[in-house]
Amino acid sequence: MEKIKNIIQASIDTKNAILQDPLLLEQIQAVVETISSAFEKKHRLYFCGNGGSAADAQHLAAEFSGRFYKNRKALPAEALHCNTSYLTAVANDFGYDEVFARLVEGIGEEGDVLVGISTSGNSPNIVKAFEIAKAKKIFTIALTGATGGVLKTLSDTCLSIPSKDTPRIQEAHILIGHIICQLVEEKLFTSV
Repeated sequence: MEKIKNIIQASIDTKNAILQDPLLLEQIQAVVETISSAFEKKHRLYFCGNGGSAADAQHLAAEFSGRFYKNRKALPAEALHCNTSYLTAVANDFGYDEVFARLVEGIGEEGDVLVGISTSGNSPNIVKAFEIAKAKKIFTIALTGATGGVLKTLSDTCLSIPSKDTPRIQEAHILIGHIICQLVEEKLFTSV
């Protein structure tokens, strides 16, 4: 029983650290403005991640393209790993490090937004995708752990969770993702 309480407390402590970080809170608000503005200008939102972060990427994309709280029009958001034929072909032909970069190169346009989710901030396939995105003037947002990793220097905004514990980082990523979804939806659909 004590172990369960300790795990829950560690999650609470991570979220309290976010709550007490005014810079991180300001960055979250700025991301809300960036994504809202991109949607208002008819641009698209892309997500990428690996493993549990791929699940989070898919989850958050669905919140935008489906709905969060409001029944409203769909927003153009998608996770880049969902086409398994594409993913396995590119991984086989070019290497797994290229799977997101080639898709960003193929469908990403200036003014779009790319969110990369990586607890370490060092996932090579997300790093390469961010390099392509920068060249195409796609706004990049990284969701990482405490150090930010390589993505910290490549992203326009890096939301670094103040933790080095992967499960606690992932729990905070989905919290922040939900906050962003809710606030973007409220901003764009005030009358719904």
